[in-house]
Amino acid sequence: MHTGELYLPGDGEILSEQTKCLERLYDYNATRPSEYEKRCAMLKEMFAEIGEMCYIEPPFHANFGGKHIHFGNSVYANFNLTCVDDTHIYVGDNTMIGPNVVLASAGHPVLPSLRKKAYQFNAPVIIGKNCWLGAGVIVLPGITIGDNTVVGAGSVVTKDLPSGVVAVGNPCRVLREINERDREYYFKDCKIDWSDIE
Repeated sequence: MHTGELYLPGDGEILSEQTKCLERLYDYNATRPSEYEKRCAMLKEMFAEIGEMCYIEPPFHANFGGKHIHFGNSVYANFNLTCVDDTHIYVGDNTMIGPNVVLASAGHPVLPSLRKKAYQFNAPVIIGKNCWLGAGVIVLPGITIGDNTVVGAGSVVTKDLPSGVVAVGNPCRVLREINERDREYYFKDCKIDWSDIE
């Protein structure tokens, strides 16, 4: 699962482990909004690694319930985060993930005869520190996104993105670097009042 080679995901041992993880994920998604501390404790059990002050709004979906997911500190994910975590997914500190985002580490061969046999391959997804993935972003297997990058809503990330840029579209492309104007305006022509910022 973690070498990038073709394999059969329907293997009995794999399915047995996956079912255990999905049972725990089901419990997480059944928690009440008031059970913040319980959710945090569950994520620490479910994830490969998870830092302090992380929060994922249920429902959360993951092929292995977070078993191969590594979050830094202060990662926030809104409703309906889907992590196809058949291999490792890394998300850096202070990254924000909008609703309905998909981080997919798994893929299938283009060749029909291999797909017919249900072969699969996996490639890790790496999201840097202090990124923002807008609503509905899809990140494909093997992609790396650099630190401080913003990915616009609805984008499909098919190639690596560098640090410190705004990238949008399908396929996602770098629109511009984060620049001095961003120090003055937070949205369209809305100015930042720095005297109000802690």
